[in-house]
Amino acid sequence: MKKAGILTVTFMIATTAWGQHTTYIECGRVIDGKSAKPLGWTRLAVQDGRIAAVQEHQPNIGLGVGSGTIETIDLRNETCLPGLIDTHTHVLLQGDITAEDYDKQLLKWSPEYRTILGTQSARKALEYGFTTLRDLETEGAGYADVDIKKAINAGVIPGPRMQVATRALDVTGAYPLLGYAPNVPVPHGVQVCDGPDACRKAVREQIMYGADWIKVYSDRSYYIDSNPPAGVVPVPVLNDIPTFTLDELRAMVDEAHRQRRKVASHATALNGVHNSVEAGVDTIEHGDYISDADLKLMVQKGTYYVPTLYVGEYVAEGRAKAGAPVWLDMVKISADTFRRAVKAGVKIAFGTDAGGFDWNINPAVEFGLRVKYGQTPAEALRSATVTASELLGMQKDIGTIEPGKLADIVAVRGDPLADITVLEHVNFVMKGGAVFKGGR
Repeated sequence: MKKAGILTVTFMIATTAWGQHTTYIECGRVIDGKSAKPLGWTRLAVQDGRIAAVQEHQPNIGLGVGSGTIETIDLRNETCLPGLIDTHTHVLLQGDITAEDYDKQLLKWSPEYRTILGTQSARKALEYGFTTLRDLETEGAGYADVDIKKAINAGVIPGPRMQVATRALDVTGAYPLLGYAPNVPVPHGVQVCDGPDACRKAVREQIMYGADWIKVYSDRSYYIDSNPPAGVVPVPVLNDIPTFTLDELRAMVDEAHRQRRKVASHATALNGVHNSVEAGVDTIEHGDYISDADLKLMVQKGTYYVPTLYVGEYVAEGRAKAGAPVWLDMVKISADTFRRAVKAGVKIAFGTDAGGFDWNINPAVEFGLRVKYGQTPAEALRSATVTASELLGMQKDIGTIEPGKLADIVAVRGDPLADITVLEHVNFVMKGGAVFKGGR
């Protein structure tokens, strides 16, 4: 099969403006995120970082009258797709199977060193085909995610466009680092706040320093409940200890929404999910157990669900060996919850918790589990394109391949609608009209 390549020539061509540069991408197949079926041999025209036209291939077809340079990228043996979107990552975290892994990063690595590694994580994400990330907290690295985002936007380093959540919020005594002597001060992976007023102030502070999202930790200490509350189905029930009170959650949601920010809730089990949905958060993160009643409420309220199936399986064995065998049960429970959420019609967006596992593992491994546990390949792909763009409020710019959208385009050999795992082998990445992988 012919290898993808670029042919650049400079001569009189048909363009929309005098002297304008046009990149033509010849795709053997296009899954554009809009059409019911993939498009056949298609020419995509890119100008000024955006898609100018999507055309059925015809020899020598142009966009208008003018002159300029033309660049042609040959992907006739590839399937072209919108750039992938991961809505749950941690570029400043480098895997934390055990508590010792996490402690080392917060206690032995400087924030500067962690930020350097974070720039590499962002580059890896882009090369995997993820052109946009929502990065859900720095895990003790302060506001470094804001600076990584700024550096990417300024062209200083390569990486996906990012929305960031900075420090995240939790209550006293609920989030690592924990277990040290009372006279030994240690950092925390989050900003601690207690009481509605203090939590409202913390939201304001994080927004002041650059947070696009506010992340809250709504539960902890998971266990299988053999005597769940009456009416809670299905069983077995994964229960928890809730962190914030409902008044605290409502204060944070109100303050974030008042300042036109959204709230992501780490809510893994029964109470955390229920309180979060009641308080009006925008996304449920992880959601290993969600009751049928809360799934119904999420549909009514339009709450997004961002399951992270792979990371649960990745950490389960290590955490079980460390004394928390419930993590093995959580793998089965989360798979069942995912199936029920698909059936209930909950809005499911793609997220992986990359950083919770090693960034040398391609986060696209999540796609295979989503299909295994109930989504069709088309639904799984849509979760990482159209639905994810809507969650981020960026659907006018990303998520589909159509004129006017940012030219975020990736390509793979094979057909992801037949074999979703081909998305683990993206070999062409364009973000905003610039090629970052392949095609050269």
